[in-house]
Amino acid sequence: MESTRKSKIDRLVQKELSDIFQKFTKTLGGVLISVTSVSVSADLSIARVRLSIFPADKKDEMLQTIKKSAKSLRYDLSQRTKNQLRQVPELTFFIDDSLDYLENIDKLLGLTK
Repeated sequence: MESTRKSKIDRLVQKELSDIFQKFTKTLGGVLISVTSVSVSADLSIARVRLSIFPADKKDEMLQTIKKSAKSLRYDLSQRTKNQLRQVPELTFFIDDSLDYLENIDKLLGLTK
């Protein structure tokens, strides 16, 4: 069962990371990064961040760049949440391919062209 505190931390981390990526996107030249979900572990030490990256052909390249800059992203997050969180969780990033999966199902069913 998920606690209220954990879900609030999930939403806080998602909101702040979305804001950080929105500012980060301006320097990337047309690549859009959105945080689809965040799941913090029970001991609040690890946050699993799922990202949606558009255009899809650049997602592997962007994910590697984001993983390399995870420490600086964690630092930026700590500066934004220093009054709400004592310890900022370690960030792990994953591609959220649920939209691609749904698009493929629609194609198979003949709903889209």
